[in-house]
Amino acid sequence: MSLSAIRHNWALPEVMELFQLPFNDLIFKAQTIHRQYFNTNEVQISTLLSIKTGSCPEDCKYCPQSVHYNTGLDKEKLLEVQKVIAKAKAAKAIGSTRFCMGAAWKHPTAKDMPYVLEMIKGVKALGMETCVTLGRLSQDQAHALADAGLDYYNHNLDTSPEFYSHIITTHTYGERLQTLAYVREAGLKICSGGILGMGESVIDRAKLLIQLANLSEHPESVPINNLVKVKGTPLENESDIEPFDFIRMLAVARIMMPKSYVRLSAGRQQMNEQTQALAFLAGANSIFCGDKLLTTANPQIEKDQALLIKLGIRPKQRQDYSDEVHQAAIEQAIIEQHQTNMLNDTTKA
Repeated sequence: MSLSAIRHNWALPEVMELFQLPFNDLIFKAQTIHRQYFNTNEVQISTLLSIKTGSCPEDCKYCPQSVHYNTGLDKEKLLEVQKVIAKAKAAKAIGSTRFCMGAAWKHPTAKDMPYVLEMIKGVKALGMETCVTLGRLSQDQAHALADAGLDYYNHNLDTSPEFYSHIITTHTYGERLQTLAYVREAGLKICSGGILGMGESVIDRAKLLIQLANLSEHPESVPINNLVKVKGTPLENESDIEPFDFIRMLAVARIMMPKSYVRLSAGRQQMNEQTQALAFLAGANSIFCGDKLLTTANPQIEKDQALLIKLGIRPKQRQDYSDEVHQAAIEQAIIEQHQTNMLNDTTKA
């Protein structure tokens, strides 16, 4: 089977045609393309840690960390380097191959950067991929992160250029695109996606994917988030997105960016197993594993492990990190947890 072409010239009418396909046809198309580039029974696992929480000057309407909203969030200063390394070791023990560190900043300062660089070096020394999300970057900061050994930089576009001003006013779309350009120029991999359920239209979703897919290089990782509504934020009463619409977004992302990891990201806590299984069928092949995504809840590790076993999906191991003993330990832990869960269910019955 010939590989689906990697394109950077998507137009709105053809993307809207994908969104309007009958559901079965769309899933079949996405799954067919997914199989050309990936093992469909592997999922890449990342862990996300908030290394500096709250008091962010940005006014993103979805975010509980913004200083503009009263969400009752406990604020924390930048974590100590060794505490971050300890969290990374724990993440590695549950099968995570990528450790992501997020700081609630508009942009990192000269005072903060040395600590972040040490965190990156420490996590890298564990044999894990590294990712940070620190807000807007300068060109020099992007190069400093690359020199420290950073693999990925996360900077989401969030939504379409047209809808963006309805969600954020303290950070322009152009600034986000400029940061992505600096990141790519520094030789870093890009992690960039968006959020669904903020009141955007299907056209906005299509235009977001066009922005990402028409970059000179596709983001290596594309997180698709389902809005987690937090009390105290302007979007706390936003209507829930239809689950099938969320799955459609994942499928179209897979079709438009065949080689990218499409991450089933925030909002999984509210999804049942069947919806998550459809997400994997649509082409999602990355998840966050851990009890929290920065400040919002995430499915418990045991639930994730049990679901992957039910679906016959294995955690993906780093290509340049072949620790077979470690991989065997992960798989054995998953099996033992599944057996324990089954025993507990039998006892309860």
